[in-house]
Amino acid sequence: MARYLEEARALGIVRIDIRVPAATSGGAEPARLAAALGIEQVRITSTGPDARTTRESMAQAAAEELMAAVFDGAAVGMSWSRTLDLAAGHVTALPPCSIVQLAGALPVPGSGNSLELIQNLGRHDGVETWPLWAPLVVDNAATAQSLRGQPEIAETLARAGALDVAVVAVGAWQPGLSTVWDRVDNRVRLAAARAGAVAECSGRLLDAAGKPVESELNSRVVAVTIEQLQHTPRVIAVAQGAARAEAVRAVLAAGFVTTLLVDQELAAALSGNAV
Repeated sequence: MARYLEEARALGIVRIDIRVPAATSGGAEPARLAAALGIEQVRITSTGPDARTTRESMAQAAAEELMAAVFDGAAVGMSWSRTLDLAAGHVTALPPCSIVQLAGALPVPGSGNSLELIQNLGRHDGVETWPLWAPLVVDNAATAQSLRGQPEIAETLARAGALDVAVVAVGAWQPGLSTVWDRVDNRVRLAAARAGAVAECSGRLLDAAGKPVESELNSRVVAVTIEQLQHTPRVIAVAQGAARAEAVRAVLAAGFVTTLLVDQELAAALSGNAV
């Protein structure tokens, strides 16, 4: 039998591949990593040959987590990222529920935006949407305050304080690791960094201890607050890449994440620092 197998391999009829399961890649086993990080659940997806492939795998997993979490009559908050934008397209069914947009629009070249994401989810029967008719970041605090006072926007933001489930993305306060970073000038970026910002979640900045960072950016953002997320029973957070490990730990320190969805590379980085 062994001789036949060797001949088959030599002829190219049989090929033997050894693959490492996503759940154990990099020494990061989901249940063990979740316990080490102090959260309910960790889900690990494969790290692909490029960011786009990795993002697609994460988007499918995020859609599955969302569909599993939503129940009839639930109030669901959705933030935006390129991964979550893709995830909306993988959602095949939702029970009757309310979908609340958690962050104003922040168009990214080659991607959609938070308003389009909400509209995409709203195509399912019985789903009511609460859009946030504003940009995520505006030019000054006075404009943001005025927008937050508009009835439609105020009602959506108020609903963000009474959610059953929320889905958010984690960015690091560094170039290329947060879509918000590119929306503000260097003065604001550096001031926030000096104030301790290491993580960004729906436009809200957090320091390494998970504390909200008071900055000019915070006053210019139209989005859910960290306090509102802390009052949400179930929060699914999505992050990709080892470079976001510090940011993820900061968001976890804020105490609102119950399920963390990461790729293998980030899981390995978190495992090395958390276990």
